[in-house]
Amino acid sequence: MAKQKKLRKDPTNVPGSIVILIGSFIMIFPFVWMILSAFKTPGDVYAYPPKWLPSQWNLDNFKAVFDLIPFWTYYGNSIFTSVVQTFLQISISILAAYALTKLRFPGRNFMYKFLQSSMFVPTVVTIIPTFLIISKMGLVNTYAGIILPQIMSAFTTMLIMSFFVSVPNELLEAARIDGCGYMGCLFKIMLPSSVSGITTAALFSFLGHWKSYQWPLIVTNSTKLRTLPIGLKYLVQESSSEYQVMMAAAVLTVVPVLIVYSIYEKQLVKSITLTGIK
Repeated sequence: MAKQKKLRKDPTNVPGSIVILIGSFIMIFPFVWMILSAFKTPGDVYAYPPKWLPSQWNLDNFKAVFDLIPFWTYYGNSIFTSVVQTFLQISISILAAYALTKLRFPGRNFMYKFLQSSMFVPTVVTIIPTFLIISKMGLVNTYAGIILPQIMSAFTTMLIMSFFVSVPNELLEAARIDGCGYMGCLFKIMLPSSVSGITTAALFSFLGHWKSYQWPLIVTNSTKLRTLPIGLKYLVQESSSEYQVMMAAAVLTVVPVLIVYSIYEKQLVKSITLTGIK
């Protein structure tokens, strides 16, 4: 306790605290401005000098979002595709991470290096081949066409592997001696020991799929299948844009992300502490 009090009173920590406060303000400012702008009138948005607070608080901008675009359709599509993609991606990554870290088989090192090297390939390079494959399979403009090409992730597999490696091999050997099979070791030992890592991987995966724009735009041509990031683009008009309505739509878009993050915040902080992920 005495050491903690000395550290708190240490004047050398003041510059660091100031830098952290400035950095926090820079990161929070756009988010706060977005929320305030969602309640502003057009006059407040274009006012100079800028107004922080709306002159009149109202929900007209949120109502306009639902009037201008089929927001619930886009919302449902994003939730459905993001949840399914996250579930499939985490399931595949868990099996791959388990095999590469705890099982012995020919070619394991080659597969591990191949997995690592795939992270250096830009996504834009694979778009055309992927679209041609999906087109030949007849999955263009379908939910399967949106979901399947994005369920493989080397990053997610590597992240889960970093937690699986920390599980002692002796624990698995003892379980096998007691009659536990490979899948039994996975579900009874590996998964309970890596909850924080899997949760973090699932959070990153969900965020990535939720904000995905390029691939859903390429593989769909029907309004009924458009996801939310694409739907928000329809609020941008050629002549002029109602920024207050766009901000209201952005606030509604962020809500699921905040809910997911608030639920898994403790697991995310724990995983960062254990692995040093930034």
